[in-house]
Amino acid sequence: MEKPRQGFWGLWNISFGFFGIQVGFALQNANMSRVFQTLGASMDDLPALWVAAPLTGLIVQPIIGHMSDRTWNRLGRRRPYFLTGAVLAALALFLMPLAPAIAAPLVFAAAMLWLLDASLNISMEPFRAFVGDMLRTDQHAAGYAVQTAFIGAGAVLGSIFPFVLEHLGVANVAGEGELPDTVRYAFWFGAAALLLAVLWTVVSTREYSPEQQAAFASGGKAVDDTAMMARLAAKSPLRSLAWIVAGLAVAGAVLLFALEKEVYLLGALLAVYGVLDMVAIRMARAGRPANMLSSIVGDFSGMPPVMKRLALVQFFSWSALFIMWINTTPVVTQYVFGATDTAGAAYNEGANWVNVLFTVYNGVAAIAALALLPWMARRFGQVRTHSICLLLGAAGFLGFFLLRNATALLVCEIGIGIAWASILAMPYAILASNLPQAKLGIYMGLFNVFVVVPQLLVATVMGSIMLAFFPDEPVWTMLFAAAAWIIAALAMTRVSAAIPSAHTATARPA
Repeated sequence: MEKPRQGFWGLWNISFGFFGIQVGFALQNANMSRVFQTLGASMDDLPALWVAAPLTGLIVQPIIGHMSDRTWNRLGRRRPYFLTGAVLAALALFLMPLAPAIAAPLVFAAAMLWLLDASLNISMEPFRAFVGDMLRTDQHAAGYAVQTAFIGAGAVLGSIFPFVLEHLGVANVAGEGELPDTVRYAFWFGAAALLLAVLWTVVSTREYSPEQQAAFASGGKAVDDTAMMARLAAKSPLRSLAWIVAGLAVAGAVLLFALEKEVYLLGALLAVYGVLDMVAIRMARAGRPANMLSSIVGDFSGMPPVMKRLALVQFFSWSALFIMWINTTPVVTQYVFGATDTAGAAYNEGANWVNVLFTVYNGVAAIAALALLPWMARRFGQVRTHSICLLLGAAGFLGFFLLRNATALLVCEIGIGIAWASILAMPYAILASNLPQAKLGIYMGLFNVFVVVPQLLVATVMGSIMLAFFPDEPVWTMLFAAAAWIIAALAMTRVSAAIPSAHTATARPA
């Protein structure tokens, strides 16, 4: 028994909610550095303020993945999480522009970023697994391509909206410490767009029940954690101790080398994982049944080979993306528009141009997902296609490092947009066809660890590197981003050997 083949509107309805989620992410990515700087944050403060975003993803996604694999109620398996996350994210978007009226505006804005990113992750993680739940294996590539197209379209709308408002006569400059009307109205519009788009998917789709999923040829069996608990019980506690020692070593390095204090967070995460690993091992050895902690730790340590190799690719891919989201506004405003005064017209003009640049790369991604990537995957295979796209993106980052012309940067965004489309589609299409259906949620959530950890490293370590070697010269971050995508492209060449022959990376996309 196979799942029914989805037509155009089926693919549309399954992924339309991601359009709204990406409107929220785009507003966050293109405007939060502007918001923080307007509220008084310095360049050195930005990585620490941004750290909320990846940290919440690291915590939220594996938990939501585990829970959604085991959920079934009137709304279904994944849809309850879509809706909950969308309501909370819309609330955060609505409240964010009110920060200047709060007694501690910078703290309030950081708290709203934390709530926004956590809520977006609650909605986003199940959407990744939702495509795998609803589609046949031979439609996975098409499903993630459509999802990527909606991601690009949502990001275009979210990124360009402040620029459009300015050209409609809405004020783009405000007093010191105040957010311009263009930013405030864009966030409020984003809240409505996010909620309505997710509601569309919730109302227009009907999930397969656990019994139906078990009956499908690709659906697999119900979740069985016996083998996972046995692997966990066989692990040596010395490995847990090694994680704890590594965390303490990082903390010691902060003191010894006078690194930025945000690096303490990295050390704390390593140590906490070591403690959780040790607890999970003890529970498994005591014969305790699987629970959320043991499932997350056990499945993380027992990832399938293809997931492990793709994890390295994701690590370097997302390192570059987080560098871009944090530093594009400072780089463009300082080096292209010659402005550092956040209350000045030149700075706000440059910040709005960043919205245009982000619009271009997301628009390119939407087009590439439907037109370019399927052709490349047929011609070169999914693995080689991803490597080529990453190299095109690296060339785009090199352009940001070398060029000082606002219009020329639009060309750079073409390469970055193609890479972004591939990052959002190819790894997930490969994974969805090669992971057990019954654990698709938890594995997609754990895969997000390799999206989040590099962002945490950028948010903590990058500040220390820049302060030590390139103080007040954010343009050098673009060279780091280019190098990261070159490394990711090389790491992708190792993935083919880990893909079972039944689902080769060179399979023709639907």
